[in-house]
Amino acid sequence: MNVVQLNSGGYVAAIFSLDFVDAAFHGDAVERIHRGEFDEWASALARTGLFGNRAVAETVQSWRDDPRSLLEALLADADEMTRKRYDVAWQALDSAATVGSVAYA
Repeated sequence: MNVVQLNSGGYVAAIFSLDFVDAAFHGDAVERIHRGEFDEWASALARTGLFGNRAVAETVQSWRDDPRSLLEALLADADEMTRKRYDVAWQALDSAATVGSVAYA
């Protein structure tokens, strides 16, 4: 079996970004990514047959280390305004998470 080595975002961007930015704003997807819920993207990568289980697991781990990297890959083909809209959504989630963590301190 010839398996492609999965890198930090190029293949992910190639597979997902056009569909992601072609449709309406995906606020729910941003929330899932921010929470570290990557199952749908990991499953989609695995289903392509291009990547071995280890490559998919390593990619998911890189997303866990830096969830924003998945969002950036999804926005690879986005225009500036779309990127700004997602950036504002991400910042709002960061702010909410910070407020939530301060409330528990």
